[in-house]
Amino acid sequence: MRLKNLFLRIRYFSFSFCLLMYMNTAFAQTGEKKVITGTITSEEDGMGFPGASIVIEGTSNGVVSRMDGGYTIEATSNDVLVVSFIGFQTQKIPVGTRSVIDIALPIEVESLEEVVVVGYGAVRKSDVSGSVASVKSEDLAAFPVSSAVEGLQGRAPGVQIQSANGGQPGSGFNIKVRGGTSINASSNPLIVVDGFVGAEMPPAEDIASMEILKDASSTAIYGSRGANGVILISTKTGESGKVKVDINTSYTTQQASNRLDLLDGQQFASYINDIQAYEYGGANTNWQDEVYQNGGISNTQVSISGGSENVKYYVSGTYFDQKGIINNSGFKRYSVNSNVNAKLNNWIKAGVSVYTRRGTTNGVRTQENTGGSGSAGVIGSMVRFNPDLGIYDENGVYTISTVGDDIDNPVAMMNEYQRERVVDRLQSNSYFDFAFTNWLSFKTTLGLGVTNSREGEYWPTTLLKGDNAKGLAGIDNSKASTFLTENYFTIKKETDNHRLNWVNGYSYQKDSRETMTASAQNMISNSSSWWALQQGGITNPSSSALTEASLMSFYSRANYTLKNRYVFTVTARYDGASNFAENHKWAFFPSAAVAWDINNESFMQDLDKFSEFKLRASYGISGNQAIDPYQSLARLDATYSIDPGQNALKIGNFASPDLTWETTSQVDVGLDVGIFNGRLTLSADYYDKNTSDLLFFRQLPTVAGLKGQLQNVGEVNNSGFEIMLRTNNFVGDFEWDTEFVFSRNRNEVLSLPDSTEFYGNSPEHMLLGDDTQLLVEGQPVGVFYGYRYLGVYQEGDDFVPGSGFETEAGGERFADLNGDGELTAEDREIIGDPNPDFTWSLNNSFRYKNFDLNIFIQGVHGQDMISYTHMELETLSGKGNSTTNALNRWTPNNTNTDVPKANGSRPYRMSDRFIYDASFIRLKNIALGYNFPKTLTSKMKVRSLRVYASAQNLLTFTDYPGLDPEVGYGSGSNTNRNLGADYASYPNVKGYTFGINVGL
Repeated sequence: MRLKNLFLRIRYFSFSFCLLMYMNTAFAQTGEKKVITGTITSEEDGMGFPGASIVIEGTSNGVVSRMDGGYTIEATSNDVLVVSFIGFQTQKIPVGTRSVIDIALPIEVESLEEVVVVGYGAVRKSDVSGSVASVKSEDLAAFPVSSAVEGLQGRAPGVQIQSANGGQPGSGFNIKVRGGTSINASSNPLIVVDGFVGAEMPPAEDIASMEILKDASSTAIYGSRGANGVILISTKTGESGKVKVDINTSYTTQQASNRLDLLDGQQFASYINDIQAYEYGGANTNWQDEVYQNGGISNTQVSISGGSENVKYYVSGTYFDQKGIINNSGFKRYSVNSNVNAKLNNWIKAGVSVYTRRGTTNGVRTQENTGGSGSAGVIGSMVRFNPDLGIYDENGVYTISTVGDDIDNPVAMMNEYQRERVVDRLQSNSYFDFAFTNWLSFKTTLGLGVTNSREGEYWPTTLLKGDNAKGLAGIDNSKASTFLTENYFTIKKETDNHRLNWVNGYSYQKDSRETMTASAQNMISNSSSWWALQQGGITNPSSSALTEASLMSFYSRANYTLKNRYVFTVTARYDGASNFAENHKWAFFPSAAVAWDINNESFMQDLDKFSEFKLRASYGISGNQAIDPYQSLARLDATYSIDPGQNALKIGNFASPDLTWETTSQVDVGLDVGIFNGRLTLSADYYDKNTSDLLFFRQLPTVAGLKGQLQNVGEVNNSGFEIMLRTNNFVGDFEWDTEFVFSRNRNEVLSLPDSTEFYGNSPEHMLLGDDTQLLVEGQPVGVFYGYRYLGVYQEGDDFVPGSGFETEAGGERFADLNGDGELTAEDREIIGDPNPDFTWSLNNSFRYKNFDLNIFIQGVHGQDMISYTHMELETLSGKGNSTTNALNRWTPNNTNTDVPKANGSRPYRMSDRFIYDASFIRLKNIALGYNFPKTLTSKMKVRSLRVYASAQNLLTFTDYPGLDPEVGYGSGSNTNRNLGADYASYPNVKGYTFGINVGL
């Protein structure tokens, strides 16, 4: 304990010295003041220590203790001194007639132990019986990110995060905790911010702590929304004392992390001439040079915090501005986050948090669902367009492709196409906390959230699609509102051998969403874009909708610890959701967990190497109701009528009278070990989670008139293990800490209503059909399905016939798997798995005196990727440019190759030729910083000063031939099934950051 006290003294010495220089000792007290002196000591050993806060109750006036623990303060006889120090119990001492007041602070045993935030409260780390991962706030903000989700990437075991579209500014991220639990319903985890369920994450700079609840024992308190995991976020709050102003600003320069090797103008002309007579266009345009530019991020946050003993506040404003590496792409975010917490009297506390932001995304067209005539996006056109043509023709008009589909050149798409998305978010959560006794409290919260979104799109007449429509404009508006109230009692009782934390509560949440879309064409001019639809000669059908859903819940959780060794947790939640059928709206979600803190057993006392040794086990059931409202009801939808001016209806949905919850049961067994006084800690978990009664969109026979219906059918399993290893390799002047994260998840479809279901996620213009991926019992979700590529035919080979297949030298050769002597659809097989075998990350932090160095490496292994981009480029059917692999195509003079000859009639075909190993190892971030010493900052009149430089995505090691292996084509429509696909994706970026942090 003496060592702990010494550590605390050293830790707060610099804070004490700085604060003494600037402490405002002006009093607002009435009455005659007198000088009070004394010494602050530890009750345990009587030693004085610096840095203790001595504040006059009800004010912010005070001082801090000196090096020897001594202090001097002016006060009146009616004043009360509030003495506090981190790790010790706060004392309140009336002044009275005394002029010398020595104060001995008792150690706050509970505060010396780390506290972990869980659902509806917090518990000691030693009392945690479930699987909870914590992420430090400084890791989330290690480099400028558009979302805190990006900062979470690779930081927690069992959490997989992937960008939906490479480095596109404002692009979303797909999050999975212990795999995808569903197929059609969402697998995104539940986000809870300061108790607001379903809130939006604030900027990373405003987050104080983040916990990820992964097992059923931890998530069952959230019942129907806990199956996909829960991310709990606590935002920063103020502290009593002097006002603190913190300024954090940085600038990042960015560039494309990779490029494709494409044919130049003459090579392209030679390739096309193998198919048809073609005259070289005379230019040699490198379209990647024309499209890519240097981008950048400007990120600034200013926060003000402080308060008194009774009122504490924190207010921050953040400005984030990203200029994309493609012209006219960018993202801006303005946000304000505030927290005010007040102690109204000895038994009532109240607080309010408000977060508001505006995000504006200017987007170029990428990852298009079709790249056919007039529809190619910037990246799709950049890699396909004729390199022997210039940007403009002889008339100063943008050039158009002369082979394959008629598409605009990429510069035209980049400069002329317009799309803007503006999202305004306001969320507020307020609370009252009543402490009726020292063991019984009641907390009530009220959360309100509103999101307004507007997206406009315009195709001008300078583009093919816009020219055909004579200007095409569209606008979408939506408003989403959330009302939430939580009300719960907490009982905390503790004796020498028993500790109980019992929560009982009620929750009600109502969500509504309004949408409206409108579009017009045949516009008078291009100048008004989507802001003057009335100028359109033709008004396209518009639409509007209102959806509402509500959720009512009752919940209870009891956490009981016996003799600081045995921990028992029981949780139950009863949820009712309006989304489901009339007689299936309510469901019960229980869980139980046990933990054995072996380190506190008497037989472990002689094994002083262990600072922690705990076994954990849990089992529970959680649910998923993340579907759109009204899916259980029969519905009629509007449709076109054969009579002009008349309305018509069609069947939109059949009733599903038995539609109910998707449920996930999960077993978790874990181990937490710490040795050498915590210098090495290990947390390991094995889990097995089974999702049954899947909310599955089941295909219906064609005669039904609908593609399918949402039903409770099917079962999916996810199992795996996770490891988090932390080590303090060196301590002292030179410090070195290491953090290693490892996760392995195996996904398997256990049952389906029809055993196998085919589906597609390919660009429509490639005409690959709806059977390029599979859901099949015994296999992971989303496996690829196609032909086995054997190379090319040579003269004299036995050609296997088949409709649409080549039977000549130089043609594509595929395996006749069933041996019937003919190539048909029956010769297809599973050719790849987009799910990774395992993921890992390694984070090393070095500190020497005032310097610090951080190196963060991330790895993903065993995932396959289908590149529709390479399929389009390397099918060699003369529909556009190709990669330099075309230079090795089969010709009578180049037969020793597996690249087929050029053939204008060859169709696109799903085969393992375009399935690639997308494993990668990436140097995600490397940062070097310097903290100015207090001797300098005091002269500069600042509290703290740090400068740093960092680099992001500096190196990537991969065999994937595309722009980047971290993409998700089509994932926006379904993050569970549409896995491992790449087409015309925005390239990832590498960046170099310079920043400064100033504390005033």
